[in-house]
Amino acid sequence: MKKAFLTGITGQDGSYLAEFLLSKGYEVHGLIRRSSTFNTERIDHLYHDFHDPDAKLFLHYGDLSVSAQLMDLLHSIKPDEIYNLGAQSHVRVSFDMPEYTGDVTGLGTLRILEAIRKTGIKTKLYQASSSEMFGAAPPPQNETTIFQPRSPYAAAKVYSYYIIRNYRDAYGIYAANGILFNHESPRRGETFVTRKITRAATQIKLGLKDKLYLGNLEAKRDWGFAGDYVEAMWMMLQQDKPDDFVIATGETHSVREFAEQVFTKLDLDYKKHVTIDKRYFRPTEVDTLLGDSTKARKILSWQPKVSFEKLIDMMIAADMEMAQKEKTLVDAGFNSNNKKING
Repeated sequence: MKKAFLTGITGQDGSYLAEFLLSKGYEVHGLIRRSSTFNTERIDHLYHDFHDPDAKLFLHYGDLSVSAQLMDLLHSIKPDEIYNLGAQSHVRVSFDMPEYTGDVTGLGTLRILEAIRKTGIKTKLYQASSSEMFGAAPPPQNETTIFQPRSPYAAAKVYSYYIIRNYRDAYGIYAANGILFNHESPRRGETFVTRKITRAATQIKLGLKDKLYLGNLEAKRDWGFAGDYVEAMWMMLQQDKPDDFVIATGETHSVREFAEQVFTKLDLDYKKHVTIDKRYFRPTEVDTLLGDSTKARKILSWQPKVSFEKLIDMMIAADMEMAQKEKTLVDAGFNSNNKKING
């Protein structure tokens, strides 16, 4: 049985990847940060108590900022594959927390590479690179496009990208960069723009709120489905030699178009409910991201299965179900925190 070690397992990508690897018969180990509250909702349906002989998913406390801990875990687990998905991944937040973003998103990758080098374990490493690294580079962007990062997050990801290549060349470590363009799902965090839109639109449809505040509506992104993209991560580590691949749909849509489609599908006019709030603008914006995944389609035989419209339908359906539960609570006299209103 193959073993995989995932950082960021409680995130959107981590949950889909854990699901996929378990379906392939892997034993999956995930890194989670210690907190006073649990943050495992996305993987609760996969988890069995470790006393259960059928358990194939195991969680370990740790942090990408603590190198000794990473070294101990990798030496103990000896995974066949490592997927580094952990990061401070919110671009706008990276401007507010640049030092933390650099430490976790950038140096976290170096700590994993050093743990592999010093323990001498034989493993394959997947590094989650990002289309944000391209920044101001004109579209379409592929593996030969020069990076022009426009945020602390993107700059940290560029560092990770190059340190992966350096350790690959210097120490012969099997390490691959997956340059993934925007990928969304019903499991996307609610502060990311696509999920923010579908979440608010369904609440507006049921009368739970009236306004949605957004930033730059003209930014264009290449949006795909996260479930499709995690398969590409796995495919990269099944190759004889490590390499770097762009993963994208090859289509671009603006935030305005995304919002308009969501509201239209709910028989709403987005112009009546969406208000621009300049606090959501980035100090330096990325105008257009459009990926050319020709290399991945040719070498990995990968291609996206879920269309832009189907992705929107999927996210609306999931958030409508959540909004309906909220409405039931509100109608029964409870607030969003499940507490009785006025006593």
